[in-house]
Amino acid sequence: MLHSPTGHMDKLQQMKNTVQLCIDSRKDQLHSLSRDIWSHPELSGKETYAHDRLVRFFSEEDPTWTVLSHYKLPTAFCASWGPVGDVDGDPVLNVGFLCEYDALPGIGHACGHNLIAEVGAAAAVGLKAALENQTGVPAPVKITVLGTPAEEDIGAKIDLLKAGAFNDVDLVFMAHPAQQDASFLPCVALDEVSVKYYGKASHAAAYPWEGVNALDAAVLAYNNISVLRQQLQPEWRLHGIITHGGERPNIIPAYSELQFYLRTPLVKDLCDLRAKAEACFRAAAVATGCKVEITYPCHACYNILPNATLETLYKNNGKSLGIEFPEQPANFSGSTDFGNVSFIVPGIHPFFYICTNALNHTEEYTEAAGAEKAQLYTLRTAKALAMTAVDVVCSPDLLSQVREDFSLAKLKMEK
Repeated sequence: MLHSPTGHMDKLQQMKNTVQLCIDSRKDQLHSLSRDIWSHPELSGKETYAHDRLVRFFSEEDPTWTVLSHYKLPTAFCASWGPVGDVDGDPVLNVGFLCEYDALPGIGHACGHNLIAEVGAAAAVGLKAALENQTGVPAPVKITVLGTPAEEDIGAKIDLLKAGAFNDVDLVFMAHPAQQDASFLPCVALDEVSVKYYGKASHAAAYPWEGVNALDAAVLAYNNISVLRQQLQPEWRLHGIITHGGERPNIIPAYSELQFYLRTPLVKDLCDLRAKAEACFRAAAVATGCKVEITYPCHACYNILPNATLETLYKNNGKSLGIEFPEQPANFSGSTDFGNVSFIVPGIHPFFYICTNALNHTEEYTEAAGAEKAQLYTLRTAKALAMTAVDVVCSPDLLSQVREDFSLAKLKMEK
């Protein structure tokens, strides 16, 4: 244990320098990891190449990691370093880093999840290097890297939560590429709804009166939702498509289907929006005589809980590395399954610039996510995350503040 504030600060800076040196020394390996994942885009739940590549990164290049492939989900993994249980009666502080690596249909890594995987891996190895052979850390530390697939589709972090993957994790870190650097953006809660109408087929010209038109129900439902929007809270979002509307123009459609996303700033408001949307869907069934089936095929994603202490630490570390933090937008309508994790474990989910003004989920962003010029920004983000972890693991007071922020934010959201 260090005995003076000056000695503590010197040791802290030495550990942060070690983080930077370690990540810089492995920048070629990290770029290769990211580029390989980028070059082999895989859809949610099918990320076998990315899974295997990340498992190799931890298991082959550094045998001190304990790696579990296909961890609780087919394309998830867990890499850990450090003590398994308490050390001399002291509880272990388990610091988690998350990697995402699924791509989007048709346009590949247009959300930069290859870079998220790189940041998680880089931050973990950087923190490990800083902790090795250190005697000034108040409590024994374990590092856990979780590969979390299928963020773009089913929200597999929620499945991992339910499977117990986060049960012993004390802190969780990840970062997402965007148009600017931000320690926090207010990601919103999200629910996905599938609506199916069942009618009766008939000849559309000879005897249409014998049919029950499921496409009419879908069109009415779509229009009902469009009219509803003007009565919604300004920050609420309802958007969707008709995914099936019939087979041929001369057949009254017996089946139609819509898919909608419902978003609210806070998860507690999703119930209200869900009720309003369902009223629109059911009204269309009544008007046309169709039967309706309303299901929610995926997990609801929660909004992200802020953590002021972690955000301040991340900003301070980022600024020391040259990261600039412009004024944040008042609203941000993206959603992520990290929100659910943030309600269970204290954490941080900053966003980082990658040297492009392109928007996520575009072909231009796909190119930027694979470009070499994104590496400077990606690796300094990883350094800032690992340095923030160093701050917390070296200070019981900061750890207490992080946990207090978590409890207060959670309590506020529940009111």
